[in-house]
Amino acid sequence: MGNVFSTESAGEAFLVDPPGGSSGPGVLVLHSWWGLTDDVREFCREIAADGYTVLAPDLLGGATPSSDLEAATVLAEQAPDELAGLVMSSAHTLRACSLDPNAKIAVIGFAMGGSMALWLSARLSTVVAGVVTYYGAQSIDFDEADARYLGHFGDSDEIVSEEDRVTTEAFIRLGGSDTEWHLYEGCDHFFAEPGRRFDEAAAALALGRTKTFLSGVLAPTAD
Repeated sequence: MGNVFSTESAGEAFLVDPPGGSSGPGVLVLHSWWGLTDDVREFCREIAADGYTVLAPDLLGGATPSSDLEAATVLAEQAPDELAGLVMSSAHTLRACSLDPNAKIAVIGFAMGGSMALWLSARLSTVVAGVVTYYGAQSIDFDEADARYLGHFGDSDEIVSEEDRVTTEAFIRLGGSDTEWHLYEGCDHFFAEPGRRFDEAAAALALGRTKTFLSGVLAPTAD
């Protein structure tokens, strides 16, 4: 279940409500450079099943690259300002669709989506209550952020280094926010995304931690 819809401000996106059709607290899901795939939609349904309204915007205009080279090319074609605007407008669209349009949301991002989720929390501090970043890093000022942070990283990641992880956490903590960082042994970048460098056990563990985190920053709708 779930709906694909399009708005002038947020573009095309996948929206799914909790079982029963009523709205819940909002969770924004930002995909990696593989695009808005069926696996991303299934992840959204998994999160929504716990009582949340989940929105995943299509950040790549319908593209679902099949190789690193193709994905890098597609991403390079995106205008940074337009991509940033799409992420911000998607957050506002999600709030309007959620149980309480005035309540804060949580953001879950994968790789580039994780980096954008971190960025969003620093730019929309009155909107974002919590961020889950899957192997996404960011070196920006978090002084204005008012969120909690959960990070999932592989210890064999060839894209996000140990220095990247440490720097990201340091910037967040310097801004006064709490972090919960987890390192997954033997895991590479994209370890939580089926069909890539997937590690089923690590992905399941990360998902469980993500759900626990969400229940701590948002109040899910009761069954």
